[in-house]
Amino acid sequence: MKNYETVFILNPALSEEQVQKTVDKYEKSLKSNGAKIINKEVWGLKKLAYTIENKNSGFYNLLEYTAPADIVSSLEVEFTRDETVMRYLTVTLDKHAIAWAEKRRNRNTKKAS
Repeated sequence: MKNYETVFILNPALSEEQVQKTVDKYEKSLKSNGAKIINKEVWGLKKLAYTIENKNSGFYNLLEYTAPADIVSSLEVEFTRDETVMRYLTVTLDKHAIAWAEKRRNRNTKKAS
């Protein structure tokens, strides 16, 4: 199983509750297909670098997980079909990216304390 990181942007017209339900839906989808969630971050409403679907902002979310390769393609099909997802990007993490992601997690837990 490889390590992956997926960032997806949700429509800014959604309520906080709808955003949370959507993130939970994708998290459950990954878990039901055999993935292990390592980290989940909700970055909140951010301004976009360029307009997407006539929108200037969106809710950014990050999921870091380990999973078999075939799960990623099915997750991306779900993203494509979901009208609330404006953009998504999934990357495979190499050993350097895994180390950096661990530093980021540790830094975020220190801030939360």
